[in-house]
Amino acid sequence: MAIWFDDFKLEHVISLRNNNLNKHLGIEFTELGDDYIIARMPVEDFTRQSRGILHGGASCVLAEALGSIASNMCIDMRKQKAVGLEINANHVRPVSSGYVTGKTTVASLGRTVHVWNIDISNEQGKLNCISRLTTAIVNLNEEEKKVNTELVESLLSS
Repeated sequence: MAIWFDDFKLEHVISLRNNNLNKHLGIEFTELGDDYIIARMPVEDFTRQSRGILHGGASCVLAEALGSIASNMCIDMRKQKAVGLEINANHVRPVSSGYVTGKTTVASLGRTVHVWNIDISNEQGKLNCISRLTTAIVNLNEEEKKVNTELVESLLSS
């Protein structure tokens, strides 16, 4: 049984998150399951730090992208939004090339707080970052409700 509030498909996730920083860092959403989302990110000059390995901040962006979209998909986005409250990351193995792949799974879905686990691995499947994202669930104001309702209805009708 899916944990998502609406009948979302991978193409909905892509259209919701394939913009801004995600697009700039080359983050690609690749899989949507009943209770997880997977995305990948290239390890290239624009995601590396000065020593030639994946920048920890880039890993946090991937983790935040995964956890925040998952959190928003678990609520009625016509009435509420999930916003980042806290993120942490343990970088356990360096990666210098190829792609890293992140998978987010839920740790806790409360009424006002969600917690997400995000594991990021290299192309050999070896874990390189363990992250946790906490989001706060807040009510939308009337203008946000109007905009988000149009967005969600447009997505689900396509």
